[in-house]
Amino acid sequence: MAEVTFFDALGGESGVRALVDAFYDRMDAAPAYAGLRALHPADLSGSRDKLHWFLCGWSGGPQHYVERFGHPRLRARHLPFAIGESERDQWLACMADAMRTRALAPDLMQALLQALVPVADWMRNQPG
Repeated sequence: MAEVTFFDALGGESGVRALVDAFYDRMDAAPAYAGLRALHPADLSGSRDKLHWFLCGWSGGPQHYVERFGHPRLRARHLPFAIGESERDQWLACMADAMRTRALAPDLMQALLQALVPVADWMRNQPG
């Protein structure tokens, strides 16, 4: 029996897109994520697309990001931005909020967050 990927569990491309949109909607509106929001451009449409494309492939679906840009090289691509523990924690909290907004099953949410913690932590390039 085939293992269900995060991509499948999220509902494929439309489910990943809905999660990404919930993430950016929350980040754009909630004062708790102001530091994270400040790292992004005024127009979030490109950020939304890139995260959607990346998460599709990362979660076991189509490799849209790789097809467009090559290897994600996440840390290198994030080096121009000051990312410390606060930004990492805001990103993870915002993603958790987005998952709750999408009413993901608690076990799926826990598994996704557990898988995303090392990815988010790897983006840190500042102490604290």
